[in-house]
Amino acid sequence: MGKADFLSPKAIANRIKSKGLQKLRWYCQMCQKQCRDENGFKCHCMSESHQRQLLLASEDPNQFMDLFSDEFRTDFLELLRRRFGTKRVHNNIIYNEYISHKDHVHMNSTQWETLTDFTKWLGREGYCKVDETPKGWYIQYVDRDPETIRRQEEQEKKKKQDLDDEERSAKFIEEQVRRGREGKEPEEEPVYTELVRESEEEKVAFNLSKGACAAGPSAGPSAGPSKGASLGANALRAATSAKRKDPSSHGSDGRDKKKKSALDEIIEMEEQKRKKATVKLDYWLHTDIVVKIVTKRLGEKYYKKKAVIKEVQDKYTAIVKLVDSGDKLKLDQTHVETVIPAPGKRVVIVNGQHRGTEAVLDGIDEKKFSATLTLDSGHMRGKRLEGIPYEDFSKMA
Repeated sequence: MGKADFLSPKAIANRIKSKGLQKLRWYCQMCQKQCRDENGFKCHCMSESHQRQLLLASEDPNQFMDLFSDEFRTDFLELLRRRFGTKRVHNNIIYNEYISHKDHVHMNSTQWETLTDFTKWLGREGYCKVDETPKGWYIQYVDRDPETIRRQEEQEKKKKQDLDDEERSAKFIEEQVRRGREGKEPEEEPVYTELVRESEEEKVAFNLSKGACAAGPSAGPSAGPSKGASLGANALRAATSAKRKDPSSHGSDGRDKKKKSALDEIIEMEEQKRKKATVKLDYWLHTDIVVKIVTKRLGEKYYKKKAVIKEVQDKYTAIVKLVDSGDKLKLDQTHVETVIPAPGKRVVIVNGQHRGTEAVLDGIDEKKFSATLTLDSGHMRGKRLEGIPYEDFSKMA
């Protein structure tokens, strides 16, 4: 029976069925043909065209593998360059977008068995910068295009010229300031002295009409000031003598204003204690406590299993040892949670004001998701703490 026409219902149905990704085990890379089921793939393998392709590949298998590997690498790097440029991105994101195209080269036909091997190879060959994290491998494309390198060199050259211009301007301004200081004679700064009266009989006279003051002994009626001036002088002299007789009055008002009452000091101390008590850190890992693994990325083997923290690295990462199997894992603090023991058991406070202090669990308030603890170490031993959240303490190993 001949092939159905392009616009026939059967041909249209076949095209609709072939849309999207199909199962990899029913794909032939040599013929670049995707089959929809096992029967179709079996018929394809028995076809004459497939047998001819196998004969060609058997003559030089490495040639075809190198061809597929080069095509896979080129398309993968081109997608990485166009979509993300030189940004750091997870390798699995690029791979999922790459295989979404129907006619892509499958990895099982290349020289790399897994995506991790391919990512390491890119790093060794210098195509990308790769680094491993607890979340997987990240890659960053290295742009070696001559045009891009030329633009970067021009930008660096321009930035250097701008810096040189700024330095020259700053030096020119400094030189102008120095010349101005050298050409100008230094001014004598005025010297201020305290008004001191050598003898108590010496009188201070002020000439209010001229705005000038003169200090010295009175020279008789001919040299004395007017009647209004004498009244002002007498009043000023009386005020001056009163201040000299009572030196303790200077600055007393300022000290009274600055001095705080005992009540204000107590209020400030209570506020500082309250602030310290409410301060919480964004990391809580602590050695020798029991935690529960809550991430599913490690598989069902480790999910919901309990472990003991043996070592804390960089505040957010811990080396844990499973209680059941004894396996050691390196986990982030987001992958584990605290364990609440039965009342009467010993716990360790991992966050808050009493971080690192051992305590005894007295009771649990399930409605408020908190507990009541009694400190069992430190200078505040025996103190009872109420309303401690579940995430702020964990069972002691």
